[in-house]
Amino acid sequence: MANFLDEQIEVPRRTMVVFFIVDTSGSMQGAKIGAVNSAIEEVLPEIAKISDENADAEIKIAVLDFSTDAKWLTPKPIDASNYAFNYLEAGGLTALGDACIKLNEKLSRKQFMAEAVGSFAPALFLLSDGEPTDNWERGLAKLKENKWYQKAIKAAVAIGNDADINVLEAFTGNIESVLTVHTPAALAKMITFITVTASEIGSKSSSVGLGVGNSSTDAIQTKQDDFNDALAAMAPAIVSNDSDDDEWD
Repeated sequence: MANFLDEQIEVPRRTMVVFFIVDTSGSMQGAKIGAVNSAIEEVLPEIAKISDENADAEIKIAVLDFSTDAKWLTPKPIDASNYAFNYLEAGGLTALGDACIKLNEKLSRKQFMAEAVGSFAPALFLLSDGEPTDNWERGLAKLKENKWYQKAIKAAVAIGNDADINVLEAFTGNIESVLTVHTPAALAKMITFITVTASEIGSKSSSVGLGVGNSSTDAIQTKQDDFNDALAAMAPAIVSNDSDDDEWD
């Protein structure tokens, strides 16, 4: 009889979802949305590699864009290696409040966090270049009641000088995880760095999935702190050639 200890048993991996919440309003037309599209497309293979090499977590992608209203581009979280990313198009208003409402709906075990073996806390990555045009406070207040949101690693990038830093800080909960860029090159580098770093930190086995075992707020907070420390260390190098003046032409 074969010794079952000699057999390799594949342990199911938990899922971590990286959410891109992207402003696609009219002011994002041109170089801004072009840089976002290129950066997301180029970072997907890196996320797939991190996922493949991680024994504990399978990393998936979800994309929500918002202009006059918000809509999901992914009907469910998708493996980075299998995601055929379609370029975003810009036009319309800036309905961040609607985006928060739709994000709240999917941050649920009945929706995007429904993996049978459990999920790590997600990463939420907001990109915007302006001010919301709807009741964003109401939408964000509802989102902040969501326990997945509370435990998520959160980051935001202000694209240019017209972005409302106070709104982005309200979304992330701290100014340390809000970065400003002024050029397409800096934007692309920042998207790549934030996505890769959040994936690496968020998928560590020390993170306790919501509802799995004894969830530790301190452990989750440490991951946000680790993420903020990484941003503080690398952001100056990423934007070293960036200008305080917007260069999107």
